[in-house]
Amino acid sequence: MSFCDYTLLCNFPKCQSRVSGFAWVTVCSHIFCDQHGSNAFSRSPAICPACTSPLSGMLDMVRMELSPCEQYKAMVLAGLPPHVILDISARALAFWSYQVHQEHIHQEYRLSRADTQLKQMEKALTQQNQSIELELTGMKREVASLKKAMEKYQTQYSDVSEKLMEKNMQYQNLQGQYQNLQGLYDSLRRPNMVVDVGEGDTLLQPGHHAGVVRPATPQRSPQFLSVGQDGDSRTSSCLETDEAKTFQFSSPSRERGRPVKKKH
Repeated sequence: MSFCDYTLLCNFPKCQSRVSGFAWVTVCSHIFCDQHGSNAFSRSPAICPACTSPLSGMLDMVRMELSPCEQYKAMVLAGLPPHVILDISARALAFWSYQVHQEHIHQEYRLSRADTQLKQMEKALTQQNQSIELELTGMKREVASLKKAMEKYQTQYSDVSEKLMEKNMQYQNLQGQYQNLQGLYDSLRRPNMVVDVGEGDTLLQPGHHAGVVRPATPQRSPQFLSVGQDGDSRTSSCLETDEAKTFQFSSPSRERGRPVKKKH
């Protein structure tokens, strides 16, 4: 872009837009767009929004047309002596160069500010990268330790699985042996149960009166010999009746427990 095509920027702090059409210029060498200039200079007393200088004179701020017509260009300086024309032109060029210089300073300030922010961001990014690398290193170590622990647990699991399979086989073998022993026990128990049932049945004995039932008693009638405290031997014999055989036993322990009555 050539120097002639360069357009000035509005000096309002929050605007910084390219001026076009109409603009407000001040005696303190500042220029404002038509919107912000009209709002700022409509108050009384007027103050420059850029440098806060008071603008009390009639010509301290002027609204200018940036693209005047040809007739205005032909008549605005007509009739003025050359030194006045040169003075006006020099002051207009000084205003222009001042604005360009201020714009250059402003751009340098923005560039330095952006450079400072960039350095801060680079520093923060470097610190963040370092912290991330440290975390990544720690996580890698943790993953390695977890892999070792997993391998250890897998080995233990394999050992436990093998032992469990062995125990299951032993349990199945023991269960088979138990079933075999249970079958053998049942096969040996059945004849004894038949014999016990046969002996427990009541039978009618021949030679006895009708209707007399012989209870299941021992085949032999033993005699018991009991010795008391006084050394006497007492015998209890088995007495047979005509209807059935019953046994009567003496009770030495009960006799020993009875008190002895003395006769006076």
